[in-house]
Amino acid sequence: MDLSSSAELKAFDATARSGSMSAAARLLGIRQPTISAHIAGLEKRFGVELFVRRGRGVELTTFGHALHEVSNRIYRAEQQAALLLLSARSQYEGHLKISAVGPYNLLPMVKRYRALFPKIRLAVNVGDSRQIVEGILNHRDDVGVVLHAVDDERVYCVPYRRQALIVFASVSHPLASRKDMTLSDLEGQEFVLRERGSQTRSVFEAGLAAAGVRVRSSVEMGSREAVREAISQGLGLGVVAQTAFVADSRLVVLPIRDMTFSTHVHVICLTERRSAPLIAGFLGVVDQVKRSNNAQAAMPFE
Repeated sequence: MDLSSSAELKAFDATARSGSMSAAARLLGIRQPTISAHIAGLEKRFGVELFVRRGRGVELTTFGHALHEVSNRIYRAEQQAALLLLSARSQYEGHLKISAVGPYNLLPMVKRYRALFPKIRLAVNVGDSRQIVEGILNHRDDVGVVLHAVDDERVYCVPYRRQALIVFASVSHPLASRKDMTLSDLEGQEFVLRERGSQTRSVFEAGLAAAGVRVRSSVEMGSREAVREAISQGLGLGVVAQTAFVADSRLVVLPIRDMTFSTHVHVICLTERRSAPLIAGFLGVVDQVKRSNNAQAAMPFE
């Protein structure tokens, strides 16, 4: 007996993943009233409540959560089957969606991946680590590059590199001419920071708290580039990973000798999808780039 149509179940699953019927409609490329009708049909036919309406969004009921666990497995299996067929058709063809905290660690991976698999289309989005983990868990993205290890059995996590944090200032800042500093010299200083959810900000603030140093921050910026420009305009001090600092005649790195804060770059995907051909290929490239970086770091200076 046919319990529900494929279209109804897909409408339910898309709504559960995206959090609203309008977002589900965009995801499936159909009209929102169609999504609503499909879900209403399921609820009426089986006498269940799948969602609770919350403003413009929806939340899964207890029964809805149970059904979503099943529907999620169905459509993940469909995706894996499609990827497998694509890979067999012609030396890896398909579309890989990647989210990263920034371009600096990702681009060497992308460059090598493109050289090995030129037929694969890559879509790259930038966000903070929290958003990236959510995107992986919600199947919006295939691979993520974040600044911390993810302690979740659903997420496969590959360590990539450790990167030290640095504090930088405008050349006109009163601290810019200092030749030797400690963290205590930052007491009471104004900082321009990324929005909450930024792992760099979290690590920096935790490190300052452990050192008993208090700073001020009245300006938040949504990107690393915006922070850099704000610092160059004299709005305060900034903090960034050393690998992501872009040299600029308007900026100077402060020589803080006891600052040992760092973030740890990891590449993530869903554990159950780590063997999917496109993702496995990317993870292989990550390992190659990591080994290349380690070999270069071990080379003595001339």
